[in-house]
Amino acid sequence: MDKVIIYTDGACSGNPGPGGWGSILMAGTNQKEISGGKKNTTNNIMELTAVIEALKLLKRPCEVDLYSDSAYVVNAFLQDWISSWIKNNWKNSSKEEVKNKELWQELIELTQTHKVTFHKVKGHSDNKYNNRCDELARNAIKNLA
Repeated sequence: MDKVIIYTDGACSGNPGPGGWGSILMAGTNQKEISGGKKNTTNNIMELTAVIEALKLLKRPCEVDLYSDSAYVVNAFLQDWISSWIKNNWKNSSKEEVKNKELWQELIELTQTHKVTFHKVKGHSDNKYNNRCDELARNAIKNLA
């Protein structure tokens, strides 16, 4: 199984507001950067989109180390919120509808194709890949105009 390292980040100018996302995929000596944006969105949607779009690029099942500064995305997997959401018919611990359900469902499907290990990284620190993803996301917002 191919090993891939993915870094992702999402950004929003206002929340909600114009948003962008960026991802870097690395396999062996290959590296690919992708990004995109939406005129009216939220930070969490952009964080999820960055992960989904990166995983969608993988052409066959891979072993993925995924790095994100989004506690929202990482903790959903590491603290297994997802199992509870599914068991509780997509309601969170406050008995409210889980936000961004369609994106979560798409992401869950992708994590069943690939063996994904989620890692939380500190945002806006000295991690060059996380900082580059942040730059890609912010540039995507600028390109929306």
